[in-house]
Amino acid sequence: IFCSSDVNIKRPILSSGPDSVIVKPKAFTDSSSVDRAEDPTASPSGYYYEDQWRSRTYWIHNFNKSDDITECLQGKVIHLFGDSTIRQWFEYLTAFVPDLVEFNLGSPKNVGPFMSVDLKHNILLKFRCHGPPIRFSTVFSSELRYIANELNSIVGGRNTVVAITIWSHFSTFPVEVYIRRLRNIRRAVIQLLDRSPKTSIVIRTANVQELGPEVSLFNSDWYSFQLDSVMRKMFSGIAVHFVDAWEMSVAHYLPHNLHPNEIIVKNQIDAFLSYVCPLQT
Repeated sequence: IFCSSDVNIKRPILSSGPDSVIVKPKAFTDSSSVDRAEDPTASPSGYYYEDQWRSRTYWIHNFNKSDDITECLQGKVIHLFGDSTIRQWFEYLTAFVPDLVEFNLGSPKNVGPFMSVDLKHNILLKFRCHGPPIRFSTVFSSELRYIANELNSIVGGRNTVVAITIWSHFSTFPVEVYIRRLRNIRRAVIQLLDRSPKTSIVIRTANVQELGPEVSLFNSDWYSFQLDSVMRKMFSGIAVHFVDAWEMSVAHYLPHNLHPNEIIVKNQIDAFLSYVCPLQT
């Protein structure tokens, strides 16, 4: 069946019938645990309840109102580095928060760089695509910036937030190429934290995607999972936080997509902002 024409290699496992599951919330007693280095290899990392992601290890605040996001990000500079899956964060925040106005830099639609500004609340949101390899478009060489180099130019501090993801465009390259890139980024992250320990740094993991007959010829969730595992190991043990986009996309009932549906992106943003502005208990 897997060799048949026009058959997706993902085969659904259908349920045998209706049933019920009782979910008992874990008691959180240490509100400061969010500040400690995490174990990004823990699985499962959470679950969905009424379309809201519940982490097993930390409280996630639901930023359902734009005012809540504005209050969290007030006075901050937010740097988003990576591929189109983290560009979704830029697009979501710019669309959801009325006071965040995108400044037209004349950049290519898929590549960027992009910038949104809230002058009233002193918020600067920026996105920049990672350096080569890039598969989705032709990019001017002057706009190709390596994440490590960009991190080295950031002063950092308590009002600086950095979010990073890099994986999708490496899925057609040997894992050794990916490891070398991550090692450079890891070194730059450590140097940034050394000079500015209060800088908030968040790693967005990989996610599953739709694998049609054509995409399956050069891509697979199995290989993306290997890259994701390398990413988690590479950034473990240092003071960064993880948004588990992999399990958020696997656990949701919506079809797999390289660019997850808005409700999944919203849950990723909730997790991201919960690290930036942890709940005080």
